Amino acid sequence: MRVSAPVATGRRLAVAALAAGVLLAGCGDAAPARTTATIPESLLRGARTIGRGERFHPPARGPILGGCRRRLGPRVGVHVELFAANHVVLIASGIGVRGPLSHSGGRIVGARCYGALVTLDPTGVLFLRPGARLTLAALFRSWGEPLSSTRLASFSASPGDQVRVFVGGRPFSGPPGSVTLARHAEIVLEVGPHVPPHTTYTFPPGL
Repeated sequence: MRVSAPVATGRRLAVAALAAGVLLAGCGDAAPARTTATIPESLLRGARTIGRGERFHPPARGPILGGCRRRLGPRVGVHVELFAANHVVLIASGIGVRGPLSHSGGRIVGARCYGALVTLDPTGVLFLRPGARLTLAALFRSWGEPLSSTRLASFSASPGDQVRVFVGGRPFSGPPGSVTLARHAEIVLEVGPHVPPHTTYTFPPGL
């Protein structure tokens, strides 16, 4: 099975880029006012830039889960978004795969083997083997980053605050790591200023 994640992620990133462009254009005189009417207000509210530095781009360095198989095989999709200090934290490409790796257009298109949970690009799309019963804790373990009620990767919650989790746009009250990675779930984690969470994600057919 060939999985074409860029079809969906490209649309999402294009909209995000357009939204960011509109927000920046609002500071100038030449931006046509009617442009913002083409972008849903919910997307404009949720638009954030990617943070700079390794804290916002932590690499994949954890173990491979579920055995490493030579072929990617059939997969189901989950989308996860992370926000810290009012910026996007990129989920690393290459979680759950073992090199040597082949890339095309910034995406992994070949690897020596693939685990039960993998990322092929830094868009937050997770590729899971059908039937794999995994949680956010498994994602962060395979990524090699910490996750708790007060810690999100390299970021810690302020005193009295905690990591906030949304599933399908709704608050999740349990420990962050206990969220189930269910097919087509849209999961958002935040620490710091609140970012209006997306409720859905458009996955390509067959994922």
